[in-house]
Amino acid sequence: MKILITGCAGFLGFHLCQKILEKKNYKVIGIDNLNSYYSVNYKKKRLSILKKKKNFKFYKLDISNFKELSRIFKEHKVDFVVNFAAQAGVRYSITNPLEYANTNILGFFNIVELCRKNNIKKIYYASSSSVYGEKSFFPISENHESNPKNIYSLSKKNNEDVAEVYSKYYGMQFIGLRFFTVYGEWGRPDMLIIKYILHFINKKNFLLNNYGDHYRDFTYVGDVVENILILFNKKIKKKHEIFNICSNNPINIKFILKILDNNFGKPRIIKVSRNFADVYKTHGSNKKIVKVTQFKNYLKIEEGLRRVINWAKENIKFIK
Repeated sequence: MKILITGCAGFLGFHLCQKILEKKNYKVIGIDNLNSYYSVNYKKKRLSILKKKKNFKFYKLDISNFKELSRIFKEHKVDFVVNFAAQAGVRYSITNPLEYANTNILGFFNIVELCRKNNIKKIYYASSSSVYGEKSFFPISENHESNPKNIYSLSKKNNEDVAEVYSKYYGMQFIGLRFFTVYGEWGRPDMLIIKYILHFINKKNFLLNNYGDHYRDFTYVGDVVENILILFNKKIKKKHEIFNICSNNPINIKFILKILDNNFGKPRIIKVSRNFADVYKTHGSNKKIVKVTQFKNYLKIEEGLRRVINWAKENIKFIK
């Protein structure tokens, strides 16, 4: 089995590749542009771990480059594609919207069109819980209306719309994965947990948005990967199916920070009012994905944070 995975040096892509590469009958073609949104050296460290596997082949490439991307599709006859390449960050999208148009919209379209031209019938792609926007009722299920409130979430909604059209006209199958606040070892340094740790180490002031009064449906990366791997071996009837990937357990940010304070360290905190780009709460229903995968044993946040803290003590040098 040969799989093309974009965004392979990113947080999710790295973990998925790492798990797949443990299987001898799988080969992974990895693509990443190694952009400087956060530490390139950190991404290269993840990549160096993947490159130790003989069944891994890497290409440094931006998926917005149709010509170069086309060459890779022609060179490698893959069984299916996992598209995790994307410009991340809700707040960054406010000041750099063009980055999201190039990678998240044009890049995704390039992937889909090349799959069509090369007769690749199945695509797994990363969407986001952010497509739901601000909600006042919980948990949110997949059939609830989407209401993007920033360029990032709008780009993800665009991906879902493109997938819907292609699935109807060309008989291709798409599995969209709406991720809810994924965390874990090798996590992104622009997201809460690793960011908080880094601010303590570097003795920087940490801006605590909305005074810490936010709820997020934290989902451990290992649980995310297990769900995806199970989906690989499931027959999905619909040509375009979307799943929430979440623990169905929103946690207050203050609870997370208290554990970090007690077990790693506390940076100097400056409390600020709520950023208009942020939603107050995310809480997804995982009934649909549980029904398909039967995966129910989601890691408790206390154990997940313990693993991240232990990892950070050994590996934080790669992030700084």
